[in-house]
Amino acid sequence: MDIKWLEDFLSLVQTRNFSRSAQDRHVTQSALSRRIQALEAWVGADLVDRSTYPLALTPAGKLFSASATEAMRLLNDTRAMLRVKETGDDVLRVSAGHALSLNFFPNWLNSIQAWYGPLRARILPANVHDAVLALVEGNCDLLLCYHHAELPVELDPKRFEYRVVGVETLMPVSIANRAGSAAFALPGSKTAPLPYLAFTATSYFGRAVRNIQSRVDQPACLQTCQESDLAELLKTMALAGQGLAWLPDSCIAAELAEGRLVRAGGDLWTMRLEIRLFRAIDHRKPVLDKLWDNLGR
Repeated sequence: MDIKWLEDFLSLVQTRNFSRSAQDRHVTQSALSRRIQALEAWVGADLVDRSTYPLALTPAGKLFSASATEAMRLLNDTRAMLRVKETGDDVLRVSAGHALSLNFFPNWLNSIQAWYGPLRARILPANVHDAVLALVEGNCDLLLCYHHAELPVELDPKRFEYRVVGVETLMPVSIANRAGSAAFALPGSKTAPLPYLAFTATSYFGRAVRNIQSRVDQPACLQTCQESDLAELLKTMALAGQGLAWLPDSCIAAELAEGRLVRAGGDLWTMRLEIRLFRAIDHRKPVLDKLWDNLGR
């Protein structure tokens, strides 16, 4: 039994609406429905009467709701107590996507410490979905993520605020040929499609690349040969000459400077992304408040 199932169910108890709860839980409506069904299978009884609108709880659902609420309260209270002991009030917990955790966060932290002084931080790498959930559920102090107007991170501005802490470019790259230009240069052709090292379709970068390709008049002719959620893995394969990949410039700065990778397309094939730092407005912590106030100056 996954604890997220309990959280999904308790959200549904509050909203009585699958669509609204799916939005609050940052999942698709179909995913939420599957998770509620999985919880009902684990309990061994129907918890939700789906024949009514707004939906209602079955008698079993009402009984289970009270137990689930109390169980979550005990779990959350105990977790909060243990985390205070474990991390202390002087440790910042930062949830971030894998690429930002590896390539942006270390340099950003060094720049912060140059004017802030020593700062204890715990980085929590995750995919974008889980990183956002960590902030929503109070499991971190800060969320570090990418943002673009066409690919926003949906967080309620009444509950969460942000600072822009950087900007970078998502760009296509490949190894160079003997002439020094891209061995796999966009857009390719139908007779000779370019080998493509792709982000998975549901990842943030995967959606960003799809957005880039949709606004270029001449379509890219690509043949996916490898797929991953991890920018570092795609970079390794690009360096091995296995194909073209879109990667954020913080991930490939050294490789571009050394000529081991070169740009495989012009500006039309790129996307500028903000790097945003989010916090919950009502989450108070002295080290967090001090950092936030200084970032706003």
